[in-house]
Formats: sequence, C-alpha cells, structure tokens
Amino acid sequence: MKVVQKKICLMGDFAVGKTSLVRRFVEGRFDEKYLSTIGVAVSRRTLSRDGYTLNLLIWDLVGGNELSHRETGYLAGTAGAIVVCDLTRPNTLETLQRYVHQVRVSNPQAALLLVGNKADLVAERMIDDEQLMAVSQALRTEYFLTSAKTGQAVEEAFNYLADRLETIYDPSTP
Repeated sequence: MKVVQKKICLMGDFAVGKTSLVRRFVEGRFDEKYLSTIGVAVSRRTLSRDGYTLNLLIWDLVGGNELSHRETGYLAGTAGAIVVCDLTRPNTLETLQRYVHQVRVSNPQAALLLVGNKADLVAERMIDDEQLMAVSQALRTEYFLTSAKTGQAVEEAFNYLADRLETIYDPSTP
C-alpha cells in the first residue's frame, strides 16, 4: 500500500491548547500541566485512508507574536494548518488572521481549519459560535469546537483536515 506523508502545523497564541490537542490526537491522553513549546515540537500519527496510508507530521509551533525568520521556516512544506483559539480568551480569536496569513504566504494551497479549544469550560466561555462562524467564513474555512481535556471533537478536527488534504493534494503523488 502506498504511503503519503503530509506536514501540518498547529498555530495559535500561547496557552490555547495546541500541545494538548496534539497529545490527545497522537497519544490519546491529556496532561493538566502547562507545557510551553519552545520553537517547535514534531509528532506523527498514521491514518488509514482509502487505498493508501497517510502519515501526518504534526508541527506544534511556538505561540505568541510574529514568527521569527527562523520560525517562519518551520512553515516550509506545510500542506495544512490548524489555527487554534482559546474559547475563554477573546483576544486569541483576534490573532488568528495573522497565523493564517503566515501559512498562506508559505503555501497558498494549504488546507486550513479553525479550532475553538477548551469547549469543556462552558461557564468561562467568552467566544460564541457566531463569532467563530464569522472568523471562519472570513478565513474561508470550517471551525470545530474541541476540548483536549475531554477529547471532544479532537479526532474529528484532525480527520477533517486530513480529508481536506485529500481534496487539495493528489494522494497518488508524494
């Protein structure tokens, strides 16, 4: 069976839950301890697709201000990106356009997905579905409400992006 490898990046501000989302998707677990990513952390998960195997190389990028010149290089070869906001912090939604711009400069064809994380914190939620819908429409992508803690919609979000990679990239080519 053919093996296709695609690089995806997780981007968003500090402490939105990027590392926790990756850990939930790759390892099936959640850790309460906050682990700040320094630079980039790379993980891999293999998905069975129709007629081939898809190896997702998942690059968890440092959050925060503009990526430095070196960190912008982390986007080279990106086939897709998940941009993440924290549903309890409205300012994290406002910065997503910047991350999307950085991805699109690197690869205008990259598949994108917006994720509103920490959906389990219902009482603390400050970003509503209408706000997410408006941003996702402006970015020309879909959005998912996820919780790395409970696992809510994490598999679905990553699989949605994997499906988008299929529609943009021909799996018969590496």
